[in-house]
Amino acid sequence: MSRELTFKQLRYFSALADCENYRKAAEQCGISQPSLSAQIDGLEAHLGVRLAERGRRGAQLTPVGREVLARTHTILREVQALEDYASEAMKTLSGTLQFGVKTSVGPYLMPPVVRRLHKEFPQLRLRIREDFSEPLAEQLLNGVHDLILTEMPAGRGDLVCRELFEEPLLMVCALDHPLAGDTPIHPRELKGVEALSFSARSQYHRQIDTFCRKHGAEINARYDSASLDALRLMAGMGTGVCFLPYLYVASEIDGRGDVVARPIEGNPLVRRIGLAWRKSTGTSPAIRRIGDAILRDLERHHPGLERLDSSKLG
Repeated sequence: MSRELTFKQLRYFSALADCENYRKAAEQCGISQPSLSAQIDGLEAHLGVRLAERGRRGAQLTPVGREVLARTHTILREVQALEDYASEAMKTLSGTLQFGVKTSVGPYLMPPVVRRLHKEFPQLRLRIREDFSEPLAEQLLNGVHDLILTEMPAGRGDLVCRELFEEPLLMVCALDHPLAGDTPIHPRELKGVEALSFSARSQYHRQIDTFCRKHGAEINARYDSASLDALRLMAGMGTGVCFLPYLYVASEIDGRGDVVARPIEGNPLVRRIGLAWRKSTGTSPAIRRIGDAILRDLERHHPGLERLDSSKLG
C-alpha cells in the first residue's frame, strides 16, 4: 500500500466515474490523460484494490470501485461543505472566539461593543475571560485565548498587536481632600501626597509607581488593591488619592458625587490599549471587526480619547 492518499486522487476518480472515459475525465479536470491515469493508479496502489477496468466502452468501475465511489462522494461533499463554511465565515462572522480582556478595561468598554457585535453578527460567539495583562499574554501564547484586549505593548514578537486608543488616567480623591477641584491638576501638586495603587502584579501598578516617584507622591504600601472599585472607595474615605482610567471614571464616577476626578495637566499618565493575537492565527475578519466595533463605540461615546489606529473601519 502506498503511503499517501490525496484529495486530488479522489476528485480525479470521481471524474472518471462520471465520464466513464479516461480522456474525457482528463479534459474535465484540465490535465493530461497520462497524469489522470497516474493519479488513479496511485489511488489503487494505496487502497490495494482495482477500482476501474478499461474496456471497449471506456472505463468501468469494479464492484469495489462502486463502493469506494460512494464513500468518495461523501468525502468530496464534506470537503465542499468545509470550503463553503470557510467562505461564508469570511463574509458573515460566525463561530466562537476565546477572548481575554484586561480587568481594568473590559467591564467599562466591552458591554456596548458586545451588544453591537451580537446585533450585527448573531452567529459570532465570544467567550470572555478577565485577567491582568501579563497572564493574558501568556495565556494567549499557550492557546487559552484566541485574542486579548490589553495594554500595549503586549508580549513577544510572536504576537501581532493592533493599537486602538490611548487612555489617560485621572487623579481621584475625596470631596474634602485638599486636591479636590474641577480643573486639571499639575503633577507638581502631587508632591508629598499619599497615593493608593493597583495590584503589584499589574503593568498598571508599575506605571503609577514610576509616575508617583517622579513627582514626589508617596505610594501607600499597605494598600495593594486588585479592584478599581476598592481604590475608589478608599479614596472616597480619605485614605489617599488614586489614579483611575478614563473609561472607569466615565462609567462609575462621573455624576455620582462621592469622589472627584481631575485630569492631570498634559496627560503624562496614559496607557495604550489594543488587541493582540498569535501570528499563526492570522488576521481573521472577526478580529478586524472586533477592533472596528471598539473604535466605533469610542467615537460615539468617548470622542475625547485619542485613537491610535488610522485604518479605515471595515
